[in-house]
Amino acid sequence: MSTDTSLIDELEAQEKALVFAAFDETVAYEVGERLVQAARRDGAPVVIDIRTPDRTLFHAALPGSSPDNDHWARRKSNVTLRLHKSSMRVGESYRLKGRTLGPDHGFDPLDYACHGGSFPVRVTGTGVVAAITVSGLASEEDHAMIVNVLEDYLS
Repeated sequence: MSTDTSLIDELEAQEKALVFAAFDETVAYEVGERLVQAARRDGAPVVIDIRTPDRTLFHAALPGSSPDNDHWARRKSNVTLRLHKSSMRVGESYRLKGRTLGPDHGFDPLDYACHGGSFPVRVTGTGVVAAITVSGLASEEDHAMIVNVLEDYLS
C-alpha cells in the first residue's frame, strides 16, 4: 500500500483554487459548451454532464460515446455530490488506504464510482452546489479535461 499523498495534495489544491463566485444555469451552459469544444478539438468520445443533486443542467453525448458513459457519469457525479470532493480524489484516498468504495461503507457500486472525471462546483460562501462530469476517456484524462476548462473559464 502506497503512502504517497502528492496526488491527493494536487487534487485538493485544484478543488480549493477552482471556485466559482456564482453558479446557475447560464454558467453551467457556458462551462458545458467549453467542455464540448475541448472534446471536439481532441476528438474525445465523451459524455459531459453538469448536475445538481436533483437536476441536470447540461448534458452532451459526443460521437463515439456510448450509453455506458452516461451511467459512469451518473455514478461518478453521485460520489462528488455526496462527498463534496472530486471523484478522483475520493478514489485515490480509498486506494491509499487499501480500501474500496462499496457497500461496507454505504455505497452501492451500481450508483457510485470513484474513478476520475467528476469535479465539485464549489461556490464561495455557499459550498458545493453541483458536479461537472466527463466520461469516456481514462480517469485521469476525464479529470484533466474538466480542470483545464475550469482553469481557463475561472481565470
